[in-house]
Amino acid sequence: MDIEQALQALTPDVYEKLKLAVEIGKWSDGRKLSAAQRATCLQAVIAYDSKHKPEAERVGFIAPRKHQHCGSSKGEIVAADDSSQRDKPLKWQH
Repeated sequence: MDIEQALQALTPDVYEKLKLAVEIGKWSDGRKLSAAQRATCLQAVIAYDSKHKPEAERVGFIAPRKHQHCGSSKGEIVAADDSSQRDKPLKWQH
């Protein structure tokens, strides 16, 4: 069985069990996962997520944050396409 076939056979129930095993480092019967088992389970969880869940619901998702651009005097967020801020000189602090 190759990885694609294994992922096709992965049910939501098995996915949840693998995810829990990775989180706590143990199988549901209490046996400890080896490092190789944990890595394999994590790969399966990530692959399952990428096929079945929207990006924001996947394991490990970190929402992007807006960047505060240099030169902003009040800490406001300036859009990259805001031409009034485009030519503003940088403020260097010592």
